[in-house]
Amino acid sequence: MSISRSTPPSRPAIGYPAPVTDPPPVGMVRLVGAGPGDPGLLTLHAARALAEADVVLHDRLVSDEVLALARPGAELIEVGKRVGGDHHATQARIHDLLLFHARAGERVVRLKGGDPFVFGRGGEELEVLRAHGIPFEVVPGITAAVACAAYAGIPLTHREHAQSLRLLTAHAQDGDADHDWAALAQANQTLAFYMGVSGLARLRDKLVAHGRAASTPFALVENGSRPEQRVIAGTLGELPELAQRHAVQAPALLVVGEVAAFATQFHWFGCAPLTNADAGCANVAFARAA
Repeated sequence: MSISRSTPPSRPAIGYPAPVTDPPPVGMVRLVGAGPGDPGLLTLHAARALAEADVVLHDRLVSDEVLALARPGAELIEVGKRVGGDHHATQARIHDLLLFHARAGERVVRLKGGDPFVFGRGGEELEVLRAHGIPFEVVPGITAAVACAAYAGIPLTHREHAQSLRLLTAHAQDGDADHDWAALAQANQTLAFYMGVSGLARLRDKLVAHGRAASTPFALVENGSRPEQRVIAGTLGELPELAQRHAVQAPALLVVGEVAAFATQFHWFGCAPLTNADAGCANVAFARAA
């Protein structure tokens, strides 16, 4: 009696081994700081991450020159937030995209302007990745306060004028940030405000009301480190009026403190600083070779 090889003998269902399948691929996310705009300020580690990326989720203000460093064929997805938009919905979408592409086994670069851990919501994004078991790395970038000040000729600290530096945001999760204004009004410190263009009058009023002299120098650096950089310089008392006169727009960093006066002395990049006496940016004193 022969047994057909095409029909295996029946066995009880219990005891059959589960089919062997490969686990789903898991990619990784690199949280990368793109710096303030000048592609020459990108770190070597950041450039390497871009060259290896399958997907780049980038902020709106990341320059085209930086994006051009991504691997040919990499998918570039803009996820930047816009003024007046629903930031909560946008951030939720970013989280979904990070998880989707990482779970597909792709090498994801989350490319943020400046440094991802300085007012970049990098911590929130890593919380999501960790909660879902997604591997990640962090690549620091040059934050706007450091780069904008350097390109505007402003030393953020100085032995005679500023022994401390505070990095601040003008916006909190639910609106204007509520700082310890009395502490910020103290002398011999430099204040660097991120995202403050829309609230300059309130900021000036708070500082002056808590004791900061209206004669304190300020410098407002628009598009810092980029070819179109402008610097508006004056005193705290005239801050909102000068910003309006010169039609300052984001992205702009505000530096308040005695060191801001150095912008008119140490100017080396782009247009000369604009003051109360200037009508526009027409004086290009120095431009670096391409």
